[in-house]
Amino acid sequence: MATIDEHGRPEPPPTANETDSLIGYLEWQRATFEWKTRGLDTTQLMQRLPSSSMTLGGLLKHLAWVEDHWFSFFLHGRERAECWLAVDWVAEPNWEWTSAAQDSADELRALWTSSVEASRRDLDAALANSGLDQMAKRTWDSGESPSLRWIIVHMIEEYARHNGHADLLREAIDGQVGE
Repeated sequence: MATIDEHGRPEPPPTANETDSLIGYLEWQRATFEWKTRGLDTTQLMQRLPSSSMTLGGLLKHLAWVEDHWFSFFLHGRERAECWLAVDWVAEPNWEWTSAAQDSADELRALWTSSVEASRRDLDAALANSGLDQMAKRTWDSGESPSLRWIIVHMIEEYARHNGHADLLREAIDGQVGE
């Protein structure tokens, strides 16, 4: 059983196999992001720093898309989730970032939460099938396909990078700081 810290985050296991270590760190990063967006209203989620157009609301929507992209679309080869199908990504390549301003805090949190829950199911299914060495069904333009191990490490990196952004944004909103 994982130790839960004062912010509700499960500590990654200090002595675990590769799979449990990777999943532990991914869950830690997800929980850190949830903590950084917790309790904020729609106006606060749309607050920006003077030097950036990034918002916590945009991050919620972006990370929801990233979850779906890697675990459903890329790994399992499924079509995009319904909420992403109507988007003209060529005309609006930053759609998830800009369209978040039209969504409420509850809508953004629900979208991110449902994407994370779906990703967890997709990850469990992939691990039960072939483990970390399983190759994604979709390929890059080069014809190469990443392994599930690569996807998990990439997702840890994605969250870690954006958690740094979330730290700065949250501090500007209400002064809350922390790792």
